[in-house]
Amino acid sequence: MPKMKTNKAAKKRYSLTATGKVKRTTANRRHLLANKTKRQKLSARRPGAYADKTCENTIKKLLPYGN
Repeated sequence: MPKMKTNKAAKKRYSLTATGKVKRTTANRRHLLANKTKRQKLSARRPGAYADKTCENTIKKLLPYGN
């Protein structure tokens, strides 16, 4: 049986924690930062949120080796 391939797009967006949760980056930090308030940018800098429970199983299939 060949090895499963990791989905590279998912690898760049998500990471798995030690307990098995799927961590994602916070939105609104890429562009148009001059229009956003300091508070918006500061709160988006905090550690990312966790992926929704409904999407968790799909993401874990895309990351078979826990990248």
